[in-house]
Amino acid sequence: MGASFYEQVGGRPFFEKLVTEFYRGVAGDPVLKPMYPEEDLGPAAARLTGFLEQYWGGPGTYSEQRGHPRLRQRHQPFKVNPDARDRWLLHMRAAVDSAELPELQRTVLWDYLERAAHAMLNTFDD
Repeated sequence: MGASFYEQVGGRPFFEKLVTEFYRGVAGDPVLKPMYPEEDLGPAAARLTGFLEQYWGGPGTYSEQRGHPRLRQRHQPFKVNPDARDRWLLHMRAAVDSAELPELQRTVLWDYLERAAHAMLNTFDD
């Protein structure tokens, strides 16, 4: 069996860098930043890193610490409208582009992130 996507992209260091870049954008975003309960984005970054590395074939630490991901349920308290989704995708796109992955891995990762972002929509209200 071939290497997992997690191994192909370089394991935890890759996902830590991706998430750090993503939250650099979120920190300055007037719509997204207020959705994060902690003043410091560090806990959110740790959760996203753990989730992504588990999803892509890395250690199962996320589920050990937090249980089933239940992404839609965890995002329900927040107003995830098309503007919030598009802003999330904008910051994640910048993070993915900064990672300089080979085309195949970039496409696979981006396709997943785009589908996930669309699945989190829970309102069309402003």
